[in-house]
Amino acid sequence: MKQLKIFRSLVTNGIKTALQGNSLYHVWMGFLTFFMLLGAFCFYIQLRDGLIVTGMHNHVSWGLYISNFTFLVGVAAAAVMLVLPTYVLKEMDFSKAVLIGEGMAVAALIMCLAFVTVDLGGPIRAWHLIPGLGVFNWPNSMLAWDVIVLNGYLFINITVPLYILMCRYQGKEPNKNFYLPGVLISVFWAVGIHLVTAFLYAGLPARPHWNNALLGPRFLASAFAAGPALIVIALAVINRFTSYKIDDNTFRKLALVITVAAQINIIMLGSEIFKEFYWPTHHGSSAMYLFFGLHGKNALVPYIWTAIGLSFTATAILSLHKLRNNKAWLYLACVMLFTGIWIEKGMGLIIPGFIPEAWGNIVEYAPTWIEIGVTGGIWAMGAFIFSLLAKVAIGIETGTLRYQEKISV
Repeated sequence: MKQLKIFRSLVTNGIKTALQGNSLYHVWMGFLTFFMLLGAFCFYIQLRDGLIVTGMHNHVSWGLYISNFTFLVGVAAAAVMLVLPTYVLKEMDFSKAVLIGEGMAVAALIMCLAFVTVDLGGPIRAWHLIPGLGVFNWPNSMLAWDVIVLNGYLFINITVPLYILMCRYQGKEPNKNFYLPGVLISVFWAVGIHLVTAFLYAGLPARPHWNNALLGPRFLASAFAAGPALIVIALAVINRFTSYKIDDNTFRKLALVITVAAQINIIMLGSEIFKEFYWPTHHGSSAMYLFFGLHGKNALVPYIWTAIGLSFTATAILSLHKLRNNKAWLYLACVMLFTGIWIEKGMGLIIPGFIPEAWGNIVEYAPTWIEIGVTGGIWAMGAFIFSLLAKVAIGIETGTLRYQEKISV
């Protein structure tokens, strides 16, 4: 009963804290609110008229929504790069950043579920996945596995940080025997959520562009590069605009993690390119279309070369010790790497898997403004949720937000 009272106090005071801030904070939240409302309006049009308002069709049935879903699963999984060293290896340099990383994982997972919902056409169609009402088809379906691992990982990333914040809200030290089992599970679960997502694609033999044994490991490598890169950007903003200061050692060690993952990602990309083009077969038509165009159709060529250019440049910057330890260069490299992997993992992975279609015809795909509006709204929602979570967590961590028990007279 007392813990429920403390939780209600945390929620109440957390809402008050989230509503307070300087003018820049309110401008930021207003900016995000505008795009959330715009996204909601675009989604209303999609609900009213159906998926015909999107650029998807019978030949390319996964587009911008599933591309972002796939990428964000990796962003969510990347929280393990802070959780493992902090809670298991006792690396204190990550301790001030770990709750920020877990907050980002929660926001990313909520966005993942939102992208799946809009791709279904609307939330009402999700009843097919409810056991007893629909056909969940577990354990045979990889989609069923994906539903389980994503929701399970979301549950872990809510409950473990909530327990730690509840303890610190009361000025107590969290009991590691209580939260450490959940942390250890989350480490393996984080790897699992992205491998399961990769297996969704690799397990489709009729799509040779995805039918690649290297897909799972490369999903992890790209996730552990792009996810921490986004965390570095978020920590830089927090360091600049709040009183919660992150030690330089945290940035240096995160930069090293990003560098190694980015280098491995580039090596794997080179291996895939070698496999596709050293001795081309008809199974490489999707890769040919992606990189060079096919039969005069080349809509995705600018995307993939932009993505590779950004990733290579960012990896080169990070590989140079002097540049990596310079914060201006580090932030630039993180933005470039995040953008490059976002493009490559979306437009460069999902779309060409459907092109050419079953009869060899090339039917191209381009997202409509409705899709772009809905996508922007979901990203704004994720940034909004992360901003709220980070503000409350920072308040508790700095001691400005504390539980005060009322004493009745």
